[in-house]
Amino acid sequence: MGWWLHGGVWMMMTTTIIYFVNAGDTLYYNWRVTYGDITTRPSLVRRGILINGEFPGPEIRSLTNDSLVIHVHNDLDEPFLLSWNGVHMRKNSYQDGVFGTTCPIPPGKNYTYNFQVKDQIGSYYYFPSLDVQKAAGGYGSLRIYSLPHIPLPFPEPARDITLLIGNWYRRDHKTLKKILDKGRKLKTTPDGVLINGQGLSYVSTLTVEAGKTYRFRISNVGLQTCLNFEILGHQLKLIEVEGTHTVQSVYTSLDIHVGQTYSVLVTMDQPPHNYSIVASTRFIHVEHSMGVNLHYSNSKGLKIIHARRPEVDDVEWSIKQAQSIRTNLTAFGPSTDPQGDNHYGKMKISRTLILESSAALVKRRQRYAINGVSFVPADTPLKLADYFKIKDVFKVGSIPDKPRRGGEMRLDTSVMGADHNAFIEIIFQNREKIVQSYHLDGYNFWVVG
Repeated sequence: MGWWLHGGVWMMMTTTIIYFVNAGDTLYYNWRVTYGDITTRPSLVRRGILINGEFPGPEIRSLTNDSLVIHVHNDLDEPFLLSWNGVHMRKNSYQDGVFGTTCPIPPGKNYTYNFQVKDQIGSYYYFPSLDVQKAAGGYGSLRIYSLPHIPLPFPEPARDITLLIGNWYRRDHKTLKKILDKGRKLKTTPDGVLINGQGLSYVSTLTVEAGKTYRFRISNVGLQTCLNFEILGHQLKLIEVEGTHTVQSVYTSLDIHVGQTYSVLVTMDQPPHNYSIVASTRFIHVEHSMGVNLHYSNSKGLKIIHARRPEVDDVEWSIKQAQSIRTNLTAFGPSTDPQGDNHYGKMKISRTLILESSAALVKRRQRYAINGVSFVPADTPLKLADYFKIKDVFKVGSIPDKPRRGGEMRLDTSVMGADHNAFIEIIFQNREKIVQSYHLDGYNFWVVG
């Protein structure tokens, strides 16, 4: 999660150019990762992570079944690794970009990611997965368009706009890492909120036409803060969540948690004035927000509209909203369930995992754990060790299926085994005082309880 704007350049909204290529094309990218000055506010310039000199990084626009070949040069003085949030990586998890699965790219070296966005559509993003580099930038949007002959369950929008929202800190990512290494937690209150790298409200403007409908793809690329998204005076029609078409419910605002991406349609059906696009923090004591001007091309001036977002600490409101989101089972498109069974109530559950998060000091460093085990990467990435049958790198079952009461947190290269084609029920438990987010790489999942 990063939160800065490169060189003081104005935040730029992304407009989609719809293009048609043959399914299964190969798209090539050549990226150079460097440090550079990132400006979130005129008075705040500090070092961040840029891709091809840009923050946020280049947007990837692909078509279902395209192959992506991304050659990454690491010009940082530290290892670097990219993860492709939400991309399934079927039979290709070596490209996943998480430490333990893939080798980091050493300083001054390069690596080529090569994977197919097979049978997927929708809105995703990529981010650096090592340490807290996400707080320095290095992230960007990834779109997968539907095949031309597959109808969308909504009319073609006038424009397609990407908004990367997230919290940010004044201190750079290396300082944040030192805080954790010295045994302290990061403060839960960030220093601000960014939208597409911009942290100063209402210096950026998005111009729209009255009566037209626009698609907004909103990703929370932040480090640890839940955000509420609202376009004052307008309704948000939810159409997609990370590649899954949804029943098109209408909301006044949406809570978007860390790692989530929502797609909404917004019709400019209000009197021709200037309005606000706002992202604001949730569940923390100090409220931060970031605003962008929404300018009707035939505007008659500023329209004062009060926010309709919930109270900052209203957890129940957020839970009820999440429970209201439903899969659109009548929409055409790639199957999100390769096993072909969307009847969840009829699935035979073979195993239940209860994953509980915890925090503790271990050897004077701040550590975090699941079921009492804090992950330690092996010298050899686990997938490579498994493929080449290298012994003593890891042990399957080195983390329990359920939390154990009592005992100290231990360090281990924790690996949990599973049977192919089995249905597993996963229950997440959080006894900490902050919101926790879980990233299940390579899988589509839906909250059922």
